[in-house]
Amino acid sequence: MGKYDFKVNINPIEAIKLIKHNQNADLVHEEIIDLGEGKSIGILIFEKYYFRAENRAALTVIIDNAKGVTIVKSIATGSSKGLFFNFDWGAADDFAYSVRKILEAYVV
Repeated sequence: MGKYDFKVNINPIEAIKLIKHNQNADLVHEEIIDLGEGKSIGILIFEKYYFRAENRAALTVIIDNAKGVTIVKSIATGSSKGLFFNFDWGAADDFAYSVRKILEAYVV
């Protein structure tokens, strides 16, 4: 499993647009919840096949500004091969980090 939490200086809607446009994976779910007063929560779920891990990985991205600052959580899982070994050649970490890389210019 790979996981990254970071803050950005753009709102969740802008961040979602950038991620959707630049993520090299299949978008399987998108949800945006308007909390009112300019606050929102966005959820994106992607899926991608990794040859080196010989498995599909899932990426969940949660973005919200409910507390005033936009927080991005990027969690990748499901990329390890086999029932007993949780080893994926770094695929999950790379997948989770891809979101930070896309939003790098806005990270605070």
